[in-house]
Order: sequence, then structure tokens, then C-alpha cells
Amino acid sequence: MQAVNVPLQPAADLLEHKKTHFALWRPAVTDPAPRLIIGTFVAGEPPRLADEQAFPLSPSAKGPDLWDIAARDCLLEDGKIYHYWFEVTDSNLYKESHPRIWCTDPFALSVDWRLLGPRPDDAQFGEEDRYPAGVVLYRNGELLACDPDGQMPDWRNDPPLETLPVNTQLVIYELPASWSRTRKEGGVEVAAGTFRDVLALVDPAAIPFSFFGLAILQEGRAHLRDLGVTALELLPSADSFVKGGWGYATTNYFTADHDLGIYGRNRKPAPNTELARLIRACHQNGLRFFDDVVMAFSARNPYRSINFPDFFIKFDSGDPEEYSQGEHRDGFGSDLFKYQYEVDGYDPFTGQQQRLFPARSFMLTYLDHWMRFYRIDGVRIDSIVNIANWDFIQSFKAAAHSIYQARWHEQRNNPETAGARFLVAGEELAMPLDLLHEQRIDSLWNEYFKRYVRSAIVGRSHPDEPLFEEMVKKMVDCRRIGFGDGSQAINYLTSHDVEGYGNERLYDYLESNGVYEKEQRIKLAFTCLITAVGVPMIFAGEEFADQHDVPAEGPDKQTDAVNFERRDDPWRARIVDHVTRLVRLRTKAEELWSNETTFIHSDFSEGKRVMAWIRGEIGSRTMLVVVANFSDYMTPDASSKSAEYRINNWPELPEGMRWKEITQDRKVSVEWAGREPIFPWEAKVYAVV
Repeated sequence: MQAVNVPLQPAADLLEHKKTHFALWRPAVTDPAPRLIIGTFVAGEPPRLADEQAFPLSPSAKGPDLWDIAARDCLLEDGKIYHYWFEVTDSNLYKESHPRIWCTDPFALSVDWRLLGPRPDDAQFGEEDRYPAGVVLYRNGELLACDPDGQMPDWRNDPPLETLPVNTQLVIYELPASWSRTRKEGGVEVAAGTFRDVLALVDPAAIPFSFFGLAILQEGRAHLRDLGVTALELLPSADSFVKGGWGYATTNYFTADHDLGIYGRNRKPAPNTELARLIRACHQNGLRFFDDVVMAFSARNPYRSINFPDFFIKFDSGDPEEYSQGEHRDGFGSDLFKYQYEVDGYDPFTGQQQRLFPARSFMLTYLDHWMRFYRIDGVRIDSIVNIANWDFIQSFKAAAHSIYQARWHEQRNNPETAGARFLVAGEELAMPLDLLHEQRIDSLWNEYFKRYVRSAIVGRSHPDEPLFEEMVKKMVDCRRIGFGDGSQAINYLTSHDVEGYGNERLYDYLESNGVYEKEQRIKLAFTCLITAVGVPMIFAGEEFADQHDVPAEGPDKQTDAVNFERRDDPWRARIVDHVTRLVRLRTKAEELWSNETTFIHSDFSEGKRVMAWIRGEIGSRTMLVVVANFSDYMTPDASSKSAEYRINNWPELPEGMRWKEITQDRKVSVEWAGREPIFPWEAKVYAVV
């Protein structure tokens, strides 16, 4: 999808209202009334709340389901940072008693996990029922988002939107933020990365605080910039109570993850500032930033206590929303959102009194904040089938484009081209292509690419497509499996879901298949990935054949960080060079931005599995030929000057043009092109120059 002209979306109403009011939307119990508990943070063991004050909330002029109090009525000092909670009557359906409890503001733009609310004096409530304080700065009559110690994002020198790569130029790098650095724990390397560690992968000027001694991240080098990728997809950036994992248990949706935002020897928390700094650095180095959103379920979300019935499904309660297409939705230990529950009331996204779905309106407001405050350039929706509501997915995509259009308009850009630099992608291994056919989402992960390319590099067909030749054609051209356009398919060799055979890292997959000469096979896989129809995505570490340090079966796979020290192993460095050449081709070669693909050669004689195809218009100045050998076959006496392997239907060059083989960065004579010897498990890429 390259151009989308949609209406401009005003900023979310509740977020505007919260600039001057403390506001709580849809508390389940309003008698007694909810209260604001507010004070100042005092460090210590443990930290405590000083200057505590309590103020009752009242129904807002915006509607009876919004309770608020003006900041000017809370006796606040100008320029001071405050920590606060809302005290409500608990509504958790898993509890039999419902005492008063201090809850995080569900729309808090900053939280501080160092300071937790008190545990209710009730045997049913434990440490997991203690919510972190929200944080806000009061300045000139306004409530402003700030980190716990007062830090605020600095967006100076953030490049204009029109300078960022368009969708056809995307090469996405998928990285769980915590995987960006390792530390020893019980003799095992585990994930310990932060936003600042990811920054060192992007910005060559960043001080590599956690990477001293690691050559690829010394000052002046930045792995992702050097690799040439054009987008960073950071696995969930929103706040989670989980320490050391990915955060696929989002807790506080409107703020960046507290632990990922810790920096320095004193371990100061500044998640909003640190994430904004990373995103700005991405933009300055030519990368778009994709946020990974988890909307099927939430863990320890404040609405669990504030209004469980409106937002969540009680497990095994008979709620029809617990099932999707006859299958039990999986909350993975978290609470499933209910997206079909409908009420009349105030909508925090539009500001109108209307018919609405509370969970949907909550998520649209969350989207609005991340797109405007954090300036994200794309969205990846996790486990889209588990959300179990196609109408909501469609409204989410439409809202995202509308918000982006508003940002685009603010910079006085051509409204017809806004959609060329924004994408809403969905992840679901079952690949529900109807979401694309019905235009409910822009793109989907192409799980079939992964399955087929892995079969191809070990010389086997896949059970889903027993004909090897047809399997490769479907792998190279996603339209053959039902995608309508290359921008609709996110292709990948490996993803973060590494459990089980066929899903593990390529190194381990080849190892388990008895392949010990891995370099050529991994280069072959990357050649297929980068030149195929679709948007290529590289899972962090695959570009240098990283391997598992803990079993991929789990449960510790979330802590198996990328070991960047392996990157400079000689054979791995050669893979990185190979991938880098291909990535730079992908981002500049127009023939790879189109869908045009023509298969010109197939040779399955005498144990060979050799295929060749053309990307782009045949005979044009923007065509490219890929020759791939998925077998042990090698041209006899290949080093001899007379050795050759002929490719059928080799295209003629336009007048005045030459051939260049990209993977080895060498010129090829017109007479020799299409006749060069081939080697086992190798792919060559011939571009017109």
C-alpha cells in the first residue's frame, strides 16, 4: 500500500483533557467515589510517598462515566514532580471480597515501579495486587508527561517524515529490546538489554555504555546503520511488570517499559526519554520505527481492579468472547480483552457521547498517544487472530492511517503520499489472508516463506507443497499463495517464535539437519529473502548466524539474548558482508520494489535443483536475475576457464548497460553472463548497471 488518502484525526480527547485534569474513565464502583491519592517520591529502602493528599473525584462535565478533578484544585506546587494513584473499590472477578485499592491511572503517561501502592488488608490480595505510581510534572497549570526524575523527551533535529524510507524500501530488523545485551546468570548468558543498548546499535555517536570491548559497537560504528536496514521493529516497548523478558504481558499501555528505560551506574529510570532518544536516532540514521503492540491480552492491567467486567474476560466463565472460531482464546496467563462488549458513554478517543466498545476505545487512545508522543512510523500487531475481532482490527488500521495523515499534514506534505511511509502489519502464523482481501490490515507475516525457504536450503520440499519447483516459486512470489501485492507480505527466515523444530535459529536448524557447512546455506537463504516479492524482515542475530545459548523449547527462550560478540567470527563476518550488499541493493533497486517476477530456468536433472528468475521488467534497465542452486551439484572442473553452466532464457541487456554480480561485488562480461559455473548451495544475483 503506497498511497492512502484518509481524513485527519484530531488528538485523543481524554489525553487533551488530562493536560489539566486527573481523570479516571469508567470506574465500576462510584459509591463511594474514586479518590486521587497524590504526593512526592522519597528515595529509601523502601521508597515512600511524602506529602500525601487525597481528593475525591466527581463526575466530569464530559459525561457521567468520566470522573475527574482539575489539577488547579489539588494544591500542587508549580514545577514539581508528583506520584499518584486512583483509589477505587476493587472489581476483580477472581476475588470474592472487594476492598478499596490504590490503582495506577490506566492512561498514565509515566509510571514508577520503585513505588508501589499498599496491599489491601485482605487475605485474598498479595504483592501482585500492588500497582506502581503514575508520574506527572505540574508546570504552568498543566500536567505534563515526564520520567520519574523529571527527564523529558528531546525531539530537536528529528528529521521530517518525508525523509524516511517508503514501504517499498523497507528491510525490517526485528529485535526484542532486552536481547541487545547479555549478562551472566548462573553461568548462562541471559538478556539484560535496555533502550540505551539498542541505541548503540543504531547511532554511531552513541556512547556504548554496555558494550565496552565489543568492536562492532565502539564509537563510530553502529551495527544496524552499517547493515543498511531501513526499519527497526522493537518487540514490545510498552510497560510490563515482567523483568528480563520481552514484555508480552503489557501492563501499562501508555508508557514505555520501566526496566528498558533504566540507564547509568545509578540505574536511573527514564523510559520515555530513553525510548524517544532511540526513535529519534533511528530517524536520523534513516530507519523507521515499528512498535509491536499486544492487544489480545494484558497482565496486571489497572482495569483488572478498576472495572474488570467492562474490559476483560473471566477464564471459564461462559463468556462467548472467550472463544474465536470455536477455539479457546489463549491469554497465556494474562487477561483477555473483550472487544464485543458495547455500552453508551463518553469515548476517550473521540470525546463524544456515543455507542462504544470500551476495550476498543482504550486501544485507539493508546495508539494515538504512541503515534504522536513517540512518533512511531509503523505498527506490528501481535497474535492478530487471538484478538478475535476483525472489525476492531479494521478500525485500528484506519485510525492509525488517519493519525499519521494528521502528522503528515502538519508538515505540509502532499496528502496523496502519506500512506507510502506507514504500515500496519499483523502477525499470525495461520495467515488469515481474508484480512488483506477485505482491506482490514495492510500486511501480514508470511509464515509460508519461512517454511519453504528452510525446506529449500536442505534440499527438501515442504509437506504443504510437495513439488520442489512450485514451492520455490511460491517462496519467491507471495502472490502465488494469495497475497495481492508485495507490500502485503512480511517475509522472514526466522522470527522471535523460536520454539520447536523448524522455528529455531537457522544455525541450529541446519545443525539439527546434519548440515555442518552452514555459511553457504545461510547466504542462500538470505539471497532468497532479500530478492523475493514482499517486505524482508531480519530477526536479530540471523545476519551473522547467531545460535541458541539456552534451549529454544523454552521456558527460558525469552532470555536468550543476541550474542553480538559472534558477529566478527571470520565466517560469520562474511555472512554479514553478504547480507549488507543485498540489503543495500534492496533499498535502492527499483526492480525489487515491484511485483514483477518471471521464472526462466529450472533444472532438476541428475540430482540438480537449480532455478533462475528475473525480478523487474525483462529487458529493462531495472531488471535483476537470480540464479539459485539448492543442491550439492557443482559444475565439473568449475575453476577451469572453460567450465560453464548455461541458464535457459537468459535476458538480453539494454544497449550500453553491463552486468554486475552483487553478492561478490564484481563485473560480469556480457558473453559470460548466464554461463558462469555454479557451486553447491549458492545463489548469484545479477543486476543491470
